[in-house]
Amino acid sequence: MTLFACATPKSFDAEKYRTDFPALHQNINGVPLVFLDNAASAQKPRQVLETLTRLYSNNYANIHRGVYTLSQRATDAFERARETVRRFINAKSSDEIVFTRGATESINLVAHSWGRTFLKNGDEVVITELEHHANIVPWQMLEKEIGIVLKPVRIEDNGDVKIESVKAAISQHTKLISVAHVSNALGTILPVEAIIAEAKSKNIPVLLDGCQAISHLPVDVQALGCDFYVFSSHKLYGPTGVGVLWGKKEILNKMPPYQTGGDMIEVVSFKGTTFKNAPGRFEAGTPAIAEVVGLGSAIEYVSTIGLSRIAEYENELLEYATSQLSKINSLRIIGTAPNKASIISFVMENAHPHDIGTILDGSGIAVRAGHHCAQPLMDRLGVPATTRASFAFYNTFAEVDALVAGIKKVQEIFG
Repeated sequence: MTLFACATPKSFDAEKYRTDFPALHQNINGVPLVFLDNAASAQKPRQVLETLTRLYSNNYANIHRGVYTLSQRATDAFERARETVRRFINAKSSDEIVFTRGATESINLVAHSWGRTFLKNGDEVVITELEHHANIVPWQMLEKEIGIVLKPVRIEDNGDVKIESVKAAISQHTKLISVAHVSNALGTILPVEAIIAEAKSKNIPVLLDGCQAISHLPVDVQALGCDFYVFSSHKLYGPTGVGVLWGKKEILNKMPPYQTGGDMIEVVSFKGTTFKNAPGRFEAGTPAIAEVVGLGSAIEYVSTIGLSRIAEYENELLEYATSQLSKINSLRIIGTAPNKASIISFVMENAHPHDIGTILDGSGIAVRAGHHCAQPLMDRLGVPATTRASFAFYNTFAEVDALVAGIKKVQEIFG
């Protein structure tokens, strides 16, 4: 449904793909839903929903240990999803794909397994000021437990991250660089290639938090050259409750198990236990079987569209939204780095972000208001919170116009 007359994209039919997303075709408070909270969690296409229904209806059983047909079907579907992830990020081996409960657990796994094994008192972990809490707090725990030093790289006032600032933070004590690929709060795309090149020249491993990048940009872990890459399913149009840790096999197999239990062992006796190699050693217990299969379906779905095409269209949306919002005098965009993904955070004079979010909801517009699990970033930029509009390939230019109209209502209310 067209809401407003607006600009048109160059070569992408968002309306075609919108038909695949049932949740988008509903009214909220009597008006069509405009869903602009994709950085928190994306909606799910019917292809993923149908995959989940088929598995639970016809092919569900516990995996890996059953010799009967249903178990073999479920196991095959689960492992096909692992291979789908491998192809999607161009990992060298499917043995490098570890399924977790989400990117948060993936980072915790690295911190608690690799970190406790290979870091010692005085070692430094370099992050940036714009990191999500999930890439701050696990390292702070190691600060308390073993005395590592967490070094945040100062960002620019516009939310950019300069490679020179990263280089300045690296010392002879730096043992890991762990940074976002794309900022969840600002949309800043970090110069990860340059960061990795600098790290490799000093034999420093790199972890990339790819939660916000994975659905917006093509990711090739071999080309990037990082050592760990993490992301979640639910931001990639897949189910909640599952994420991915990719790590180089030679590193994963040197890391001790993060959790213990069934299916991650080779032999258990009262004299001792031996563990599987990766990925099995990090997948204790019954996994999120249907969710992993659903993630595989989501990846297949976005792959048919093409992430390069998605990135191009979303960049058009971002440019249009930035130009339209910049015309509103009482509105200030927070985070204007030259290289951004499709996220806009903003503040308004006299209106708290929570009030903005509530008023926009009255017009059927879903945005996020708060600190976006990035309180140190808010402190750095001198704002308590922002309103965040985050776009996906199923959003339209008409929905940007709806957002602008909704903000003008906020303006009328608060002056």
